[in-house]
Amino acid sequence: MNTTSGTENPQRPRLIVVGSGIAGLYGALLAADAGADVVLLTKGALADSNTYYAQGGISAVLDEPAPGDTVAAHIADTLQAGAGHCNPEAVRVLCTEARRDIAGLGRFGVRFDLDDDGDPALGLEAAHSAPRILHAGGDATGAGIANALICAVLAAQASGRIRLLGHARATALLQSGRRVTGVEFLHDGQLKTIQADAVLLATGGAGQLFAQTTNPSVATADGLALAWRAGAAVADLEFFQFHPTCMVRTAEVAEAEANQDPLLISEAVRGEGAFLVDAQGRRFMREYHADAELAPRDVVSRSVALHLAALGDPNGHVYLDARVIEAAKGPGFLEKRFPTITRRTREAGIDWTREPVPVAPAAHYWMGGVSTDLHGRTTVPGLFAAGEAACTGVQGANRLASNSLLEGLVFGRRAVEAFLGEQRGPSQDSGSVGASPDGAPPRASSAAGGLPLTHASGTPSVDASEAPFSASLEPSPDGDFPAWEFEAAPGPGPIEASFARPGTFSRGALRRLMTANAGVLRTGGQLREAGAALAAWAAVVRPDNVPDAGDPREHEDANLLLAAQLLVHAARERRTSLGAHYRDDGRPEAAAAEDIDKRYRMTRKASLVHD
Repeated sequence: MNTTSGTENPQRPRLIVVGSGIAGLYGALLAADAGADVVLLTKGALADSNTYYAQGGISAVLDEPAPGDTVAAHIADTLQAGAGHCNPEAVRVLCTEARRDIAGLGRFGVRFDLDDDGDPALGLEAAHSAPRILHAGGDATGAGIANALICAVLAAQASGRIRLLGHARATALLQSGRRVTGVEFLHDGQLKTIQADAVLLATGGAGQLFAQTTNPSVATADGLALAWRAGAAVADLEFFQFHPTCMVRTAEVAEAEANQDPLLISEAVRGEGAFLVDAQGRRFMREYHADAELAPRDVVSRSVALHLAALGDPNGHVYLDARVIEAAKGPGFLEKRFPTITRRTREAGIDWTREPVPVAPAAHYWMGGVSTDLHGRTTVPGLFAAGEAACTGVQGANRLASNSLLEGLVFGRRAVEAFLGEQRGPSQDSGSVGASPDGAPPRASSAAGGLPLTHASGTPSVDASEAPFSASLEPSPDGDFPAWEFEAAPGPGPIEASFARPGTFSRGALRRLMTANAGVLRTGGQLREAGAALAAWAAVVRPDNVPDAGDPREHEDANLLLAAQLLVHAARERRTSLGAHYRDDGRPEAAAAEDIDKRYRMTRKASLVHD
């Protein structure tokens, strides 16, 4: 195993940033500008991220907001969309500091679209009470931000301020005692390690858990798995947001492994006036919510799923009709406002100025993730997390549209500030780089195996640095997880029975299982079936351990299986509906009052798989 020492720059603390989305790129640039020794590690190319595919925009109340808009209104909208499950202090930080980091993007060459008067062009999206969405390139906001930040990173690499390791897949976190001291990774077919003073996980989400997703192929829960195996707490994993309007491909294209590009139809299209119709051409959203197509996206996704089920076609699709926009705003408006979607739909053989687009809900964003405080610190010393990989509590049970890029910015920057402050010492101001810690670099050690899981309910507003994240669910006397976790569902059908057979694991089977049993609509029975199937696969794949393999796909498969187990367990524990977690068990839909005010956190304490 090749090892890179952490002593090459003894006067500068080293930060390893894993991931090249907005949180990783921005955090790496800020750390480098502050004088830290920065290593940016990404498992693909720099542009391989959820950020790059983000269309809708980034929300912020600027110094000169839209008439009537305020930071307080942004806070209220975020809290309402989060279904009472947000950390209010995290939301306050997000919305209050937004303008600071929008300005920070400008430092690195990001330029947002302007209106005819030369002011920022602010759009309106679902569940926002005022226009506050910034765009770049119309519907290519993520690509515009990512391209500018990537150029800045490449310039920093050229000047020696950032070391870039592309196509390097992190396989494990190195630890000395509990403290994270570096990263093990696959690069050029070899297993290597690199030491650091801290690691920032910015690895994005896990859309590849589901058969239909807006995420690119790199979204395989890598950060969650790395953190879990290192002993970090995770939270709110039952809350997975499904975007209601992902363009449906033909069966042939959808099954093609090589074609993984997401075909998301931005929420901004509905903000401009597009509406949903069923196969009979009937507009149906008003039957499900007073705000119709502009209801929170979990409501829209659930309404589509319920409507399709009522029509007897649960695996079907509905249509997004944008022709009304073109009719109201003139020929050519759709292509000018949404050039990327216009091109992509045209490539798929659809002229959306003349015909509706077939759409269905698709896995989009994970509100849960690695538990952090308001400064990106996890429960493991030396380990930070930001962006979709993290759970600050800011997104609650359902993310407000266009708050994801903003979260990556604000908390990516705050994580770097906390790292810099720790290196300087508690008596010094955060954000300045001091001397590196005395003594030899920490000795690397692999994280122990074992897949533990605990249930805990903490107070959302408590800073993780001030109080424990969780109270443990004790393991059974023989060291395994309580037996109910393993019991097979009564009377599974032929599909579920085939899922549960040991030795039949494949990524495709996992994605079909999760879509069928833990998707937009869930029941206790479906989740029990999923738990049984996942336990059977885990007994063979052993996702709790780092795979002893040089094939990066085997590492991704283990990470996805681990993430699926954690998600399903969390979904089983929350027995009432809340936000994006919808239990269709024929019981009252509203979550119990005591459930709403509790965070669901898990830590490594008891094994989920039989030894």
